[in-house]
Amino acid sequence: MQRTNLRILTETPSLANHFVAELRDVSVQRDSLRFRRNLERLGELLAYEISKTLPYTQQTITTPLAETKTMLLTEQPVLATILRAGLPLYQGMLNYFDKAYSTFVGAYRVEEEHTELVINMEYLASTDLHDKILILADPMLATGRSLMKAYEGMLRHGKPKQVHFAAVIASPEGIAYVQQQVPEALIWLGALDERLNERAYIVPGLGDAGDLAFGPKI
Repeated sequence: MQRTNLRILTETPSLANHFVAELRDVSVQRDSLRFRRNLERLGELLAYEISKTLPYTQQTITTPLAETKTMLLTEQPVLATILRAGLPLYQGMLNYFDKAYSTFVGAYRVEEEHTELVINMEYLASTDLHDKILILADPMLATGRSLMKAYEGMLRHGKPKQVHFAAVIASPEGIAYVQQQVPEALIWLGALDERLNERAYIVPGLGDAGDLAFGPKI
């Protein structure tokens, strides 16, 4: 796992620590509204940090009293997420990049014991990605297979000039896999956890983000 292209919010004490702590806390997780809101807040924080790396140009604006110069984004990124768990995290990013176009992917792991991990992708709605700045957000970066399946599918709609992957919690194994597959990408995290367990779940993690945000699947 390389650290040069990895940024982790909770490595420096901030409100991000509080939001991640509430996402993990079983006594707070029962409140699905608060769970979604904390994902959204972390999306906002990650979007703000990512925004510092994007291209800007100096522009002139007119106030009621005078003209003034300021630095504004040269272009908006494309925001992408994996349904359904990624929606609150994506919404937080959209709150900040409010002029961005969006891409949505339906990808999920097949939960069967004693079989190799399989990722199904059944839905992809993408804007043009050619020469764009892409931010792909997914709350849990466990093995990295779902993220890579989604990203590879998106490449049918053009190759981005800059790629950012954003997650709330990740495993070292998942980060290493993603870095191997897309070494040029910048990876942004809320927290980096200890490991994956035998079922490929992040430890200590927080559980199933989709179920906690929207209710258990049947």
